[in-house]
Amino acid sequence: MTNGFKGLRITNTLTRTKEDFVPIDPGNVRMYVCGPTVYDFAHVGNARPVIVFDILYRLLRHLYGADHVTYVRNITDVDDKINARALRDFPELPLNEAIGRVTAKTAEQFHKDVAALGCLPPTHEPRATEFVQPRADGKVDMVTLIQRLIERGHAYESEGEVLFDTASMSDYGQLSKRNLDEQQAGARVAVEGHKKNPGDFVLWKQSSAEEPGWESPWGRGRPGWHIECSAMSAAYLGEVFDIHGGGLDLIFPHHENEIAQSRCAHGTDVMANYWLHNGFLQVEGRKMSKSEGNFVTINELLETDRFGGRKWPGEVLRLAMLMTHYREPIDFSVRKLEEAEAVLDGWYRAVGDTMVSEISCADVLGALCDDLGTAGAVTGLHELRGEAAKGSQGARACLKASAAMLGLLERTETEWFAAKASSAAIDADTIAPRIAARLAFIRDKNWAEADRIRDELLAQGIQLKDGKDPATGERITTWEVKR
Repeated sequence: MTNGFKGLRITNTLTRTKEDFVPIDPGNVRMYVCGPTVYDFAHVGNARPVIVFDILYRLLRHLYGADHVTYVRNITDVDDKINARALRDFPELPLNEAIGRVTAKTAEQFHKDVAALGCLPPTHEPRATEFVQPRADGKVDMVTLIQRLIERGHAYESEGEVLFDTASMSDYGQLSKRNLDEQQAGARVAVEGHKKNPGDFVLWKQSSAEEPGWESPWGRGRPGWHIECSAMSAAYLGEVFDIHGGGLDLIFPHHENEIAQSRCAHGTDVMANYWLHNGFLQVEGRKMSKSEGNFVTINELLETDRFGGRKWPGEVLRLAMLMTHYREPIDFSVRKLEEAEAVLDGWYRAVGDTMVSEISCADVLGALCDDLGTAGAVTGLHELRGEAAKGSQGARACLKASAAMLGLLERTETEWFAAKASSAAIDADTIAPRIAARLAFIRDKNWAEADRIRDELLAQGIQLKDGKDPATGERITTWEVKR
């Protein structure tokens, strides 16, 4: 590799170009990423932006210092899908209590899932319901933002709703590159006669007695989807911040409308200076959907045999995502998981039980600084693995530290293979003595007994691999779980 550290460059969706990243304040680099709507367990597609922006978060912390990066990822806990799920799952309970049950369960599962994927917790994780009405601490809230938009001529009341007036913003559509004639209505309100323009989107809508609601100047109701992120990002990051991220599917209408609301409410030229979006995900070559039968949650991958007939370590799922550049589409498959697992097995054998070092590889850092080039970083890790396998202690330490920048190899070799064996219901403590006995039989040229031990272990799902110690030249045997 030839990549060296030349500063961070990222592809800005707003300008469609790769740009040098220049923070507003290097002492407080600020990033906002749209988080989950907690009406159901997160699926494998939801895992991609969480992992992608965790990599960026780790990289920013490395470049600017852990205490100088603020990362906000919200939780949307007010939404019509949540209401529907609450009515379905808890029909005997009052709606608000049922909603609380749904959001508590799904948010807890989301946190368990992303922790298993090796993702760091964000600095702040606000919930939408906490930012609807004016707050005692004075942080930005949705009702106040909507009032400000009305006062500035960018929103209007109509038939019980408050709508954003897209025609009031001369350059609406900059992010998605759509002009007003091409706009379709926002995702959560139908095109109806009470709108001034078809593209106008809801900021506030009425709630029936059976629906969750908050008191407001426009009656009891609830916020539209887009206004939530405008309020929560401003509450923790200010009116203009550095980076806003999310999936490609959020460019329009969600992020476009966030920009419109925030700029018009605050009177700023931008909402965020850099917009990053990760590409789409398919499963086994097809769009993921329940009707296709290929809808897979993160929890199912980690805890069941739903995908590929087995459980998968979270680190395997993470590496499988990182082997493709974040802006490219990814085909998520059993084969990709198997490839990632084989790579991790090799890396763990190379680093052994080495503790984390501070000596990271410039080539890996350079790849990451080139628009989060994780595929290039993986290539750099392969090269380090090759040097480590030849006995280089420096390469071993560098592999461990460089992989840690990607949230990988955070266990020891012993811990990694013990966890895999435990997942497969294999007693790892019994494997080492049997390998030692087999090596003794080999030294005595008792091939029949050596083969017997090898075959017995294989029947239990343990495949042995013979090789030579690069330092001494002596025969060594490693093992891996095979299903």
